Parts: sequence; C-alpha cells; structure tokens
Amino acid sequence: MFKLRKGRFGFAVRVIAVSHTRWVRQKLSSQHDHQHVRTVIAPVLRQYSSLHCLQGDLLRVSGPNYGIPSRGIGMVIARVLRGALKIRYLLLGGSIAGGSALAKTYEQWRDALPDAKFLEGILPSQEDLDSIRTSLISYRDKIKEAVPDFTLDPKLKELGESHYDQLVLWFKERLDDAIRAAEEEKAENAAVFSDGETLTLSGVTKSFTPMVRDFSSDLTQNAISFSAMGSAAEREREKAETIREKYESLQEELMEVQLKYQKEVERLEKENKELRKSLMLKAGDTTARKKIKKSLIDMYSEVLDELCDYDSSYDTQDHLPRVVVVGDQSSGKTSVLEMVAQARIFPRGAGEMMTRAPVMVTLSEGPYHISSFKDSTREFDLTKESELAELRKEVELRMRNSVRSGRTVSHEVISMTVKGPGLQRMVLVDLPGIISTVTTDMATDTREAIRAISQQYMSNPNAIILCIQDGSVDAERSNVTDLVSQMDPQGKRTIFVLTKVDLAEENLTNPDRIRKILAGKLFPMRALGYFAVVTGKGNQEDSIQAIKDYEEAFFRSSRIFKGGVINSHQCTTRNLSLAVSECFWKMVRDTVEQQADAFKATRFNLETEWKNNFPRTRELDRDELFEKARGDILDEVVNLSQLSPKQWEDALSKKLWDKMVTYIFENIYLPAAQTENSGTFNTTADIKLKQWADQMLPKKCVEVGWETLEDEFRKFMECAKNSKDHDNIFDNLKACVVDEAMRRHQWEDKAADVLRVIQLNALEDRSVNDKQQWDAACKFLEDSVKEKLQSTEGTLREMVGPSTKEQWVYWCYPSEDQKKRAAVKAELEKLLISDYTHKNTLSYDEVTTVRKNSQNQGVDVDNEFVRETWHPVYRRHFLRRALAKAYDCRKAFYAYHQGLEGELGVECNDIVLFWRIQQMIKITANALRQQVMNREARRLEKEIKEVLEEYGCDREKKEQLLTGRRVMLAEELKRVRQIQEKLEEFIYALNAEK
Repeated sequence: MFKLRKGRFGFAVRVIAVSHTRWVRQKLSSQHDHQHVRTVIAPVLRQYSSLHCLQGDLLRVSGPNYGIPSRGIGMVIARVLRGALKIRYLLLGGSIAGGSALAKTYEQWRDALPDAKFLEGILPSQEDLDSIRTSLISYRDKIKEAVPDFTLDPKLKELGESHYDQLVLWFKERLDDAIRAAEEEKAENAAVFSDGETLTLSGVTKSFTPMVRDFSSDLTQNAISFSAMGSAAEREREKAETIREKYESLQEELMEVQLKYQKEVERLEKENKELRKSLMLKAGDTTARKKIKKSLIDMYSEVLDELCDYDSSYDTQDHLPRVVVVGDQSSGKTSVLEMVAQARIFPRGAGEMMTRAPVMVTLSEGPYHISSFKDSTREFDLTKESELAELRKEVELRMRNSVRSGRTVSHEVISMTVKGPGLQRMVLVDLPGIISTVTTDMATDTREAIRAISQQYMSNPNAIILCIQDGSVDAERSNVTDLVSQMDPQGKRTIFVLTKVDLAEENLTNPDRIRKILAGKLFPMRALGYFAVVTGKGNQEDSIQAIKDYEEAFFRSSRIFKGGVINSHQCTTRNLSLAVSECFWKMVRDTVEQQADAFKATRFNLETEWKNNFPRTRELDRDELFEKARGDILDEVVNLSQLSPKQWEDALSKKLWDKMVTYIFENIYLPAAQTENSGTFNTTADIKLKQWADQMLPKKCVEVGWETLEDEFRKFMECAKNSKDHDNIFDNLKACVVDEAMRRHQWEDKAADVLRVIQLNALEDRSVNDKQQWDAACKFLEDSVKEKLQSTEGTLREMVGPSTKEQWVYWCYPSEDQKKRAAVKAELEKLLISDYTHKNTLSYDEVTTVRKNSQNQGVDVDNEFVRETWHPVYRRHFLRRALAKAYDCRKAFYAYHQGLEGELGVECNDIVLFWRIQQMIKITANALRQQVMNREARRLEKEIKEVLEEYGCDREKKEQLLTGRRVMLAEELKRVRQIQEKLEEFIYALNAEK
C-alpha cells in the first residue's frame, strides 16, 4: 500500500480510483461557470502544481524506490491531486468571505480581491506546466516498459490479484466518503447564503469545472496507465509461476535421467561381471606363472600397513592420504561404509557402541566379492550370508580383544581388505562414534579417548575427512561438526554427508533447513562437497541392493529434490563414493612423491648415524638379533653333550656331597661316633642311613642332578661371555630364556624311585674289597673332617676374638663377651686335656667347676654361657680325634680285612661308614649322569626351543629384552628402507597407470 501524508487535504488524495474518475468530472461540471472565479483560482492552482513540487515528486519516484514502480507512480499522482483538489476548500473560503460582506455587490467584492500579478514572476508559466506534464507522461511510458523486468522481483510478485483488489476497494470507500462530505458542505452553504450568493457559488463552481475536467482527464489517463501496470504485473507473475513449474518438471526429469543412467550402469556391470571375472582369472593365471602383480590400492594399503607398524601414532612422518570417517554415534557412518563396500561387514547394536577401534578398510576391484584380514589368510565370501555373519563376529571379536585394562576404546588398528567387481579403489578408516555422555558401563575417559583418536587421524594434513551428520536430528545436537571445523577450518579436505534424509523429510516441515545444510550455511564448517544419502529403513536384514532400490525410489519421489533443495549430483551413495574416490586419488598423486622424498632423506640420516656410531657392526634388527641369539643358545645346549661321563660324575659327586655333608655330620656321623662302642656305632649309623635313604635322599639327589645340569649349562654361557666375539646385547635375552626353561623343567618322576633302590643297596654294603678303596675312604674321611674342623675353628675364632699376634699386628682387640668366651674356652680345654675321651656333654659339676674357675680369673658367667661355649670346643676336640683316628686307620686295612681291628686297638667304623657314603654317592652320580645325558639334557633343549619360539612370536618380549640405541636404530633403518622401497614401487606403478 502507498504511504500517504496525513493533513488537511489528505482525504482528497484518496480520490484516485480509475472506475470513478468520469463520475467526479460530471459532478463538478454541473456547477455554474464564473470567469472571475477562475481568474482568482488560477494562480493558486499554479502554486500547488509548481515545478518545484513536481520535481520533488519526480526525484522521489526515481530515487531508491525505483525498483517498485507502482509506488513511484502513485506518489506522483497523489501529490498532483493533493494540490489540485483543494478547490473545495477554496470554495468554502469564498463562501465565508461572501457571508462577511453581505452589503457589498459582486463588483465591489471582486475589486476588493488582492492583486496577484506579483506571483506571475514566481510561479511557472503555462508552457512550463505543459513541459512538466509531457515529462510525466514520458516517465509513465518508461515505467510501463520497465514493468516486465521488475515483475521478477519477489516484492512485486507479492502484489497479486488479492492485493490489487484490496487497493481498488480502498479507493472506492475513500471516494464515497469524499463525495458525501462535499455534498454535506454544499447543503450547509446553501442554507446560510441567499439565493444570489448561492448563484455566485454555483458560478464559481461552474467556472472552475473546465479546469477540473482537464485535470480529471489527466488523472484518468494516469489511472489507466497504473491499471495497465497492474495487469502487466499479473501477467509477469503468471509467467514466473509457469517458469517455476517448468523448472520443477526439468528437475524431476533430470533426477529420472540420472537414476535411469545409474540403473543402466548397474545393469551393464551385472552383465559384464562374469566376463570381467573370467578376464581377471585369466590374467591372474598368467601372472601367477610369472610374477604376482598387485593392484595399486593393494600396494598403497601395504605402505599404510608398514607405516602403522613403523609409527602407530601417525606422526609427521606419516602424511599419506586416507579417508577418515568420523561422525556422532549412531549417525550412520558404518552404514555409509557398507554402502560404499557393497556388503554389510560391520557388527551392529541397537544404540550400543560397536566400533571400539579404528578399522582400516582397503577397497579394491577383483573378480570375487571377498574380504580378508591383514594377518589372516582366510577369505570370507561376501555373497553368502553365513560367511558375512562370521565376518561380523570376527570383527567384533577383534575389537573386544584390542580393548585392555578396562578401557572402552583402543588405538590398535584392525586392517581388512574388501575386493569385488565395480568397487571404488580407496582406503577408509572407520573411527569410533563421538559421544556426548559416558554411561556407567564405559571407562570414565571414553569421551576424551574417542576425541583424541579422531583428532589423531584428522590431524594428518592429507587425510580426507568424511564428516557424517544425522539428518534426522537437530543440527544443534551435532558434536562432530565442531571437531571437524577445528581440524580443517578451510574445508579443503572435508566432505560432508547428510544421512537419513528420508527421516529428515518426514520430521522437518521447512525444507529450507536441509537446503541450508547442503549449501554449507547452517553448520560452522566448510567442505569440498555436500551429499545427501539414504542408507535404508533401519532394518538390519535388508540387503545392499534393497537399500539401493529404496534410496533411488526416495530421491525420485522426494519433495525436497523436486523443490530444488538439492541437485542430482549431491544425492545417492554412488555419487558419494565416486567423489570420494576421485578426491582420494588426486590427493595421493599430489602427496606420495613428497612422502617418498621425505623417507629418502630420513634413510640417509639414519645410515649416516649408523656409520658414525657402529662402523664395524652389521645392521641387525630385533628379529635378526633374536635369531642370532637363538643359535648361540642352542649351540650351548649342544655343548652339554660334549661333556664326558667322568666330568658329569665329578660334578654330580661334588654337588651331592656339598648338599649332604651337613646332614651326614650332624645327623648321622656325630651321633654314631659319640657312642660308647663299635656295635652301638654301627647300629645308630644303619638306622640313620635307612631313614635318610627312604625319605630325603632320593629327592635331594634329583634336585642335585637338576642343579648340576643348570650349573654346567650356565658355565658354558659364562664361557661364551668371555670369548672375543661376545656381544653383550644378547645377555639379557639368553639369561631370561635359560631361567624360563629351567623354571619349566621337571625331572622325571621315576628317577627318585630308581635312586632310592640303588642307594639303599649301596648303603647296606660294609665290605671294603681292596686297599685302594680303603685308602680312598680314608682320604675322603680326612678331607671331610678337615673341612669341618676348619669351619669349627673359624667359629671359635669369632667367639674368642683375635689372637695375641693379631692384636699386635692388626691392632684388633676383643670385645668383653669375647674375653669371657676365651676364659671359658681355656677352662674347657683344660677339662678335655685331662679327659681325652670325654663325652659330648658336660655334667653339672663340670659346669660349676668351669664357672668357678672363670670367676677366680675375674670372669663372671652363668651355666648357659658355659654350655654355649662347650659345643664348638668339644666339636673341635672330637674332630681332631677323628682325624687322628683316620690317620691310624690308613694301615689297618689288613686288620679290618682279617677281622682283627678290635684286637689291635684300632676301631675303623668311621672309615667304613664314609666308604659306604662314598659308594652311595658314586652310584647316585652315575645314575644321575645317565639320566642327564640320555633324557634330561634333551628335554632341556626342547624346553629352551619352546621358550625361544614363544619369545620369537612375542614382539613386546623382544622389545623388552633386546634394547639399546643400536637396536632402535637398526629397527628404524630397516622400516624406513622397506617403506621407501614400497613407496617407490607404488609411484612407479602409479605413473605407469597414467
């Protein structure tokens, strides 16, 4: 509606009605004509239709509102009429003037009028008014010519039939009010004035009628022009509506053509599938006989696998492209991957987090639709539902196994390959969905861990970010868009995918919201492209083909697409996969050579460091070092078989005696030797030996045999350390392997039973057959007694403190306790000297005597103190007696052989006892040596091999046992070489494909 100025003359402007213009002219022309009134009114008309006023109206029309011609024309016409239709008020003024001068005549009243000639120089002439009128008419024509262009303006479109009818109705109502008000005023004036005066007013009105008629004619022409403009606007509106309908029909036809094209392509692919399969198989048979040729994507995937092993944190050294799929939990990202892979390969859960670790999927073309894992040779046939179910279970199992220590998500990468006819070649990484809330069955840091994993993969400057957004939820609930905008603010490597568009169309009443999303105007992020996809109805049992059919049917009938919200190239997962594959390979070609150069420089730096630090050492990584250590350890096991039987028996005999000597002296020999006669000695010895052989001896001998085997093996290991070619980098590994093997090793169960029998038989024999055995037994007893005597004297030395010589030479002084021990020891020695064959116990009187003698020397001790000192003193005395007896028995063999030893005064029961023990040790050592050489050494070798096999498969164990800069440098150098070689091979194949 026009905006009109309110005032005294505002209602006159409202008389702009095309259908009532002629009626106004007839009303005005019915009045009487008076020329003198025209003379008075003409200057006033000139004032209100001056050039200044008209020029102002023209400028306002051609100013900022030029784009709305209807308003400009209306303002011009309204302002002209406002000045022209002030006639009624002039008439009213004239009537009032005539009433105030009733006595004057018409001529005197005319003469009394003021002279208005001075206005002729100020107001425009008739020629100027004609010129202005001509300009207005030409301006009207220009506006009419411009109306078709302005009809496309949305504001002008809004001026339809309903608005135009309201405007005409409004004009009619205002016109009726104006006429009614004029008639009422005319009736009032007629009642007040006389007949002459009434005639005068009628004459004035009549004289002014021609001028009003002329102006009404112009007004009629302008109103007709305005009506023509409204008709033109209506025609243009109809034309725009027709164009919009044609656009929608073309959009629908375009969608139909695209879907028809996709159907045709799929049909051709199905028809050529068998042919391509046979060609691939034929090519595979040919290359298998020559050289296996890998596809580009397989080669690229191997490079990525090497990089994962080389640097699992994806540091700056790993900038090779891959497609990183991120999205909120349950946003449909897994379904998008399955549509791209054309198989339902991932496990699902109703609202439960299923993706717990990054899954790297390598898509490539092949004759069969199959899938396999990187570390497995099994292939799953994706055309069979049973194997698809097994594949999903395997993926879920690997994900759960990768989660350790109570965590919910893992950084470990699960690598798998999907091959099939028509698949787009690329590498995708499916990441765990981003969550907002951590539930009670998750680790407390799950949300931060998922964001860290996503940021880690998206921080790769060459990673293509496939941002998945659920279209069925509010945009304000999105978490992934903020994260993606942080990692890629410019959107140079981001592709936005809006899923569940079918649900979005049902839930959103305003399709403009979807248009803003796909135009990149709603989310605070930028992207290379925006796609809308439908991944099924939410039924897990639907096949990929059923989902495709549903997606095509939806976009064919969608009002979002028909309304021009999205373009044909922005919908369906097929267009998405083509766009992602194209972007992926473009980025691969742009970056792979830079990465090859970077690894070449890294290799040069590592090789230089190796030459400077390890100039004469081979570059062996952990696996090679482990194999070398394996060989050294097995060589030492083989060296065990090179020990002679005598060496084994000597080592076993020495070990057996070391384990037995304390028990034999304390529990067998001393109790038997301290008896009164020979018969009691033999009886006590036999009983003690029988108990020992039945209970403890066999098991102890088995332990001795195992410990001797371990000691001999470790001796070989120690000898290897002292060699010139020894490399201490293997020490930890070898020691750990030997310890683990020894810990696992168990001696044969029957060995103890076998030993028990032969040991009992050996201990029952008392007959020394020859002089050589007798002398050996004597020497064995002498050596054993000397060893014990030396140990006892050392104990006494500690009890009594340093001797007088040591005090003078070494400035060592005894303590008070040692002084008391020395005094008591001297008294006890006097007692033993007086009674050479004293028993091993002291009587009460003897204790009292020793205590009192010590008190006389100024040493106050108690009875317990005396008895404590007595035991080592008596043992030394007894051992000295036994040693002297052993010397005497050296020549008593013949007396023993003849049974005359008692008559000669020499009892050699000690020699016989130690001979029996010596024979038992010899027989036991021989039996243990046979067991070691025949069975136990081989079992030990087997166990060592088992430990080596386990450690060889345990990467963490090798990293723990083989450490140092040398190992780390060799490992890194080997990996860099492998990666560089694979990159160069891939680049060569990539250039050859071009």
